[in-house]
Amino acid sequence: MFTQEMLDSMKKVEAARAHNIATEPRRMTAEEKEELLKHYHPDYKEEGFTHLSMGPNAGDKVPEELCELLQGKSRVEDLELDLTKADYEADVLIIGGGGAGSSAAIEADEAGCKAMIVTKLRIGDANTMMAEGGIQAADKENDSPAQHYLDAMGGGHYANVPELLKKLVTEGPGAVQWLNRLGVEFDKAEDGTMITTHGGGTSRKRMHAAADYSGAEIMRTLRDEVLNRRIGGGDFTSAIELLLDEQGRATGAVLQNMETGEILIARAKTVIIATGGAGRLHYQGFPTSNHYGATADGLVLGYRAGAKLLYADTLQYHPTGVAYPQQIFGALVTEKVRSMGAKLINANGEAFMHPLETRDVSAASIIRECSDRGNGVDTGAGKAVWLDTPMIDQIHGEGTLEKRLPGMLRMYSKYGIDIRKTPILVYPTLHYQNGGLQITPDGQTCVENLFVAGEAVGGIHGRNRLMGNSLLDVIVFGRNAGQHASAKAKEVTLGKATLDHVQRFAKEREEKGIHTQTLSPKLLPDYTRKV
Repeated sequence: MFTQEMLDSMKKVEAARAHNIATEPRRMTAEEKEELLKHYHPDYKEEGFTHLSMGPNAGDKVPEELCELLQGKSRVEDLELDLTKADYEADVLIIGGGGAGSSAAIEADEAGCKAMIVTKLRIGDANTMMAEGGIQAADKENDSPAQHYLDAMGGGHYANVPELLKKLVTEGPGAVQWLNRLGVEFDKAEDGTMITTHGGGTSRKRMHAAADYSGAEIMRTLRDEVLNRRIGGGDFTSAIELLLDEQGRATGAVLQNMETGEILIARAKTVIIATGGAGRLHYQGFPTSNHYGATADGLVLGYRAGAKLLYADTLQYHPTGVAYPQQIFGALVTEKVRSMGAKLINANGEAFMHPLETRDVSAASIIRECSDRGNGVDTGAGKAVWLDTPMIDQIHGEGTLEKRLPGMLRMYSKYGIDIRKTPILVYPTLHYQNGGLQITPDGQTCVENLFVAGEAVGGIHGRNRLMGNSLLDVIVFGRNAGQHASAKAKEVTLGKATLDHVQRFAKEREEKGIHTQTLSPKLLPDYTRKV
């Protein structure tokens, strides 16, 4: 199934394997990293970006695809809706059923509030489910939240919001223990101690994993807890617009049944946006590791309601997405593969970078190797580099890869590739939305009673996220939003629901000369062949 060029290159990789195991490429200096990113990372390009003309962030740089949606036409703009009647009522309405939304719902229910989850696919159909490598938490003797803070701040180019990052790292150990108590099957030694590994940009081994199913195992546990608590909600029910009261406070949402198209009204005392990422917008034409519903809905809804964005121009391109075979193009190859010793190797069999550089540096290095340096392997759909997975068993002993990376082994085996014996071809894939809606430490936006959690938040990770901090983020800030939104709900008296902000937004769009028929939020990607 491999071309002759691939086979010839593979022989070079095999011949150099012993040398590449024994020698470690040096880490880049700060100056080298800065120069590399400036020339090769997609975030630093001018093409593919534009500036917002309207809304709270007018003048800010954002991806072109996101700008079109942020300035798009609301799906309720031409509808006549009776907002005096509600199809659903709750104390806390949670939009999104991934790790953040589920954590928020559990905490709201624990606080005695009536929580409701609406999700446009099914609960658990989220990027949380697709995370593989693990969750960071500084809970070992040689580690500390302060050290975790320094690692994450450096990895985020010192752009992290300090208060949010402090909350992430200080509440991290408690979040992992909360998951452990709920029943997450973390990897443990015989004495019950959690096994931890390194991730890119980390100075300590603080990555807790469940084989390479970490996100799926966490999501399974959270979903079971939501169902066991009988928390209400609706699958295949998408929020298409927020409701605000006369004072501009969030008070519910307009929903659309994804199967029938029926429009429904949900009233609530507080609202939590937990809609996840934007990978299915395929910024700059990149493939994505994201689930099918990742189309930046929460950013659109929050922005139109008046919430501000932070760092919406920065995305994470995971350095190791599947480049071959085509059937799984763009799928995630977990960073855990590199944390266990597998190195990135070019077409000539050379290890061209340290395996645990931060993700943005790693992605830019691969792009440089495949472009200007001409050291990529032709996959038929572009260039790629090798990730030498057979190194893992040679370093740690036979059977290690099968035990610690069973999901990866099975994914490739479906296409006749045994990654214990054969290296794999990888290239960066659109993975994470570093930017998002701006929040205070209690999870609230500048729109009162509107909270945000998970990947839809901007600022926690600065301009680049470290491995394992996303699963930590959805738990820490999901729980945080659920706790504060439920406390706030106990103080709120519902006002009259309005869509005045939608009309104001439409008027501003007209005044700015923006004429568009693009409906937003997008809801689902369109892969229809254009004839």
